[in-house]
Amino acid sequence: MKYRLLNLLACPHCKNFPLDIIIIEVKEYERKLPSEPPLCDLYCGYLGKYLKELNTKPPCAECIKKEIVTAVIYCRNCKRWYPVIDEIPRMLPDHYRNRGEDINFLKKYSDKIPDEIKYHGKPFNLSS
Repeated sequence: MKYRLLNLLACPHCKNFPLDIIIIEVKEYERKLPSEPPLCDLYCGYLGKYLKELNTKPPCAECIKKEIVTAVIYCRNCKRWYPVIDEIPRMLPDHYRNRGEDINFLKKYSDKIPDEIKYHGKPFNLSS
């Protein structure tokens, strides 16, 4: 998953934007910018800020080289979390989520995931 996808993603449940991301694993590749910065039009997922909040151009040349392998996408509004596994964001509605897979993901990366998500995240958490 590319950081710049956060410029487009909203929570499937409550439509909140922008979403937070907790990075667990990132790979870096040699890539060149396809166009002049900024590549995103509203929100820089790499810096976690709206473009209008930045005093300088965003570091697109640095960002384009990064590929998020494992992470958690989190909606602060409705407390839902979505795993990123093997570079793919799994942003499914609650009724399509697999409780066992989600709990295993939380356990596997529990040292890297904030308690707010581990114990209070929806639709599943380690307290439920």
